[in-house]
Amino acid sequence: MSQQTRASHSIYGRFREEIEGFDSLVELALDMRWSWNHSTDEVWGQLDPKLWEITHNPWVILQTVSRDQIERALDNPVFRKIVDGLVESRRQAADTPAWFQKSHSQTSLTCAAYFSMEFMLSEALPIYSGGLGNVAGDQLKAASDLGVPVIGLGLLYHRGYFHQVINKDGAQQELYPYNEPGQLPILLCASRTGSGCGWRSPCRVIRFGYAPGKPRSAE
Repeated sequence: MSQQTRASHSIYGRFREEIEGFDSLVELALDMRWSWNHSTDEVWGQLDPKLWEITHNPWVILQTVSRDQIERALDNPVFRKIVDGLVESRRQAADTPAWFQKSHSQTSLTCAAYFSMEFMLSEALPIYSGGLGNVAGDQLKAASDLGVPVIGLGLLYHRGYFHQVINKDGAQQELYPYNEPGQLPILLCASRTGSGCGWRSPCRVIRFGYAPGKPRSAE
């Protein structure tokens, strides 16, 4: 975990003294590939099974679980071995040539932009509502697994898809939870001048602009 990344997250303010192994949890929480390969589910489920079941958001778990609980978990050799193994696997996957690099090693293509109003990568990043987000999200996931150099460009909405509840009169009611960027598994981008220019997911396939609106209602 770089010093720049460390400084850009307020989560480090919760831990004034270094917790050995905490950087590894941060690295795993911010890599959204867990949302479709589920390799880290066991880690977050052990830290807080109820919160994980409700949110499926590892970044929220790291911000919510107490320091003592995190230290106890990391002191457990079995848990620590799982975390270290996942980090090693993640880094090996990032350094290993994927299908695109093997099949098109001589290509001049270095990056392709994929613009979409919605991307459904995970319920931890609620910036989608319907079929468009489903398709766009699946295509980005496939591009990531295949090593295709695609960057998704979308909007980070203040409010994502609505939640439906039934009120006491039996009628449907829509709720629009606010998307607090600090509770989402994303990083703040910086321009060449050092000023903020948007947000990005560290899975290397998506970037966001910041939008005050919300997607259309779910179909």
